[in-house]
Amino acid sequence: MMPKVFITRAIAPSALSRIETVCEVDLWDGEMPPPYSILCDRVRGVDGLFSMITDRIDAGVYEAAGASLKVVSNMAVGYNNIDVAAAQARGIAIGNTPGVLTDATADLTLALLLAAARRIVEGVEYVRAGEWRTWHPNLLAGRDLNGATLGIVGFGRIGRAVAHRAQAFGLRILAYSPSLTDEEAARFSVTPASIETILSEADFVSLHCPLTPETRHLIDAQALTQMKDDAILINTSRGPVVDQAALYAALKEGRIGGAALDVTDPEPMPDDDPLLLLPNVIVIPHLGSATTQTREKMALMAADNLIAGVTGQPLPNAVTT
Repeated sequence: MMPKVFITRAIAPSALSRIETVCEVDLWDGEMPPPYSILCDRVRGVDGLFSMITDRIDAGVYEAAGASLKVVSNMAVGYNNIDVAAAQARGIAIGNTPGVLTDATADLTLALLLAAARRIVEGVEYVRAGEWRTWHPNLLAGRDLNGATLGIVGFGRIGRAVAHRAQAFGLRILAYSPSLTDEEAARFSVTPASIETILSEADFVSLHCPLTPETRHLIDAQALTQMKDDAILINTSRGPVVDQAALYAALKEGRIGGAALDVTDPEPMPDDDPLLLLPNVIVIPHLGSATTQTREKMALMAADNLIAGVTGQPLPNAVTT
């Protein structure tokens, strides 16, 4: 008898086929995530669960699944949606997909930086509104990147990839990570700096730190007061790293220049969120890894974790913390 698994969203056909060769698959193919009650119902008696970052996987899910559940494979690098401690207490393995989305997320970070600096979204809306009547020397003038300072908070895989790309634009790069050594900084041609130094000196501040109790609301009202009044904040890490109410106040009052957000708190952002009314804010729907190639690689990695877990093998990419 093949192991039974539940997959909480339609995935790349190549990954689904790989799973179906080994497992009996129950697939939720709705556009929205399965409601929690349905998730708990569909996991009853399964050997494996293939989840997304949008699924809340906690003790209630584990209890509903019962003793048969061996593995939860999350199609994401992050796993804030999963109660890892409760899983480990039950002997349930947790898998994720690290590394694969580094380049896609770094590319998107630079796209957001450029879009905010050069006011691309404002320009598109200006044309679509029929306001483009002539060329003017001050029309939607933006910011130069060459010679400006980029501060990177979090210098892991994605932060390093952003630094590599940013150097091509002539940016001076400050980087913060608790583990950043002088040798590593020299290798990536960045200057080690404290968060305080980055906030006070950077023209662009880009966030790439994981969400932990220490980084929740790392960018709060106090942090925002340390930034330049024309600085731009870019967040492609996790929404709760930024206190959005404080960010709105700083932007509304002109205490910082702008923001470009791929992640928000909550997700999705409510339609009536006041940030969406500000012209100097760009918000996109968590597209960091959203390339066809990257999402397929993520699905295949998650499939391999799932198959390993239900067949009693070590997960290729296991969460151990």
